[in-house]
Amino acid sequence: MLDLEGTIGDKQYLPREMKKLGYQTAMIGKWHLHAEPSAFDYYKVLVGHGGQGEYFNPVFIEKGMKYEFPATKNTETIKTEGHSTDVITDITLDYLKNRDKTKPFFLMHHYKAPHDLFEFAPRYKDYLEDTFIPEPASLYDNKNNGSVGTKGYNDELIHIIGSSVSHRNTIRNMGMHMGIDQDIPDPEYTKLAYQEYLKRYLRCVKGVDDNLARLFDYLKKEGLWENTIIVYTGDQGFMLGEHDYIDKRWMYEESMRMPFIVHYPAKITAEQRTDAIINNTDFAPTLIELAGGKAPEYMQGKSFKTILETGKEPEGWRDATYYRYWMHMAHRHANPAHFGVRTKDYKLIFFYGRYWVDTDDPNAEWNKKSWGNDFTRHTPPAWELYDLRNDPKEMNNVYDNPDYAQVKVMMKEKLKALREEIGDTDENFPHIKKIVDEYWDK
Repeated sequence: MLDLEGTIGDKQYLPREMKKLGYQTAMIGKWHLHAEPSAFDYYKVLVGHGGQGEYFNPVFIEKGMKYEFPATKNTETIKTEGHSTDVITDITLDYLKNRDKTKPFFLMHHYKAPHDLFEFAPRYKDYLEDTFIPEPASLYDNKNNGSVGTKGYNDELIHIIGSSVSHRNTIRNMGMHMGIDQDIPDPEYTKLAYQEYLKRYLRCVKGVDDNLARLFDYLKKEGLWENTIIVYTGDQGFMLGEHDYIDKRWMYEESMRMPFIVHYPAKITAEQRTDAIINNTDFAPTLIELAGGKAPEYMQGKSFKTILETGKEPEGWRDATYYRYWMHMAHRHANPAHFGVRTKDYKLIFFYGRYWVDTDDPNAEWNKKSWGNDFTRHTPPAWELYDLRNDPKEMNNVYDNPDYAQVKVMMKEKLKALREEIGDTDENFPHIKKIVDEYWDK
């Protein structure tokens, strides 16, 4: 078995820290990384379909098996039958029933669902069939959202940038995948595509909800419910028709914001909410502290255990967070590369519109035949600024509004400081740095 030195296999810090605290560790379900999850005491993870597995009859690898990683035709695998959400829950329940019950456990239970085209278990085919799913207003009228970075100087890019629900994107729109007649005109086409797409999504999520109920029932039956910390989260949000966009590769709210729910009756008040700014670098330090440890100095994030327990932010808690989508025009979703900063009140985004490899360099090494990518298409650099208190749906880009001149200055200062703090200043990518420097004060 292969543990790639200096790569993912060498950087599985969280399970190693949890084992130091006496926890037995397990990873079950979607792993989607290109190295064995070797730091876990036990794992059984999906393979195939680019590492994220299939929705139906998923294939797994398990700790102790002989295989090559990533999986090849010589890899020994475990084939299963059924929908992946059901199968992953079965595996987790089996692990919980057979674990060493003299030790506490740290389990990462990861579903494939909901992902991509939302293939749901057949038993949900009639769920919501006669229900009308409310549509976001921006699906039909995007008002002043966006910039030349997302549309082009004369709207020449609107038919290729960002997967859509409507006919807008002629390369990839959801009606194409939902079996909607392409000859039906908008807005009727948009309405039909949206209803089918959202119902598939909600049917897929219904499977997640029902399977979590199975896990929770087990914990309650075994007397573990009250003293087990449960964290429900995701690796990103998702656009579901807002601004007529689909996918996760946007800094807009629906994509940038992640679900994060914590169950811990002994310490956390039920239905408590916070608007504190956290990001996924904070997850590991928080889990370690909740488990009774202290996050090591090498970890980048901060524990928000105090916020969970009191609902209040400790003195000096961050007032802004950084975001970056480092790919460019990739995977047929065709989103321009961008980065930005978000505070509680404002969001500043810079679309720099270049792939991370300098595609203008004839000697550059990159996958020039990669399917569904348009890396060489440079898109216009542009800034966007949103007033989140007054415009939470991000319908009005106020970057050029003189009333926000001081806000722009403040947000750029925060953006610059965060880029420097985490070392993301593009010094190693001069073709990007050139664009950033040229447009910083524009």
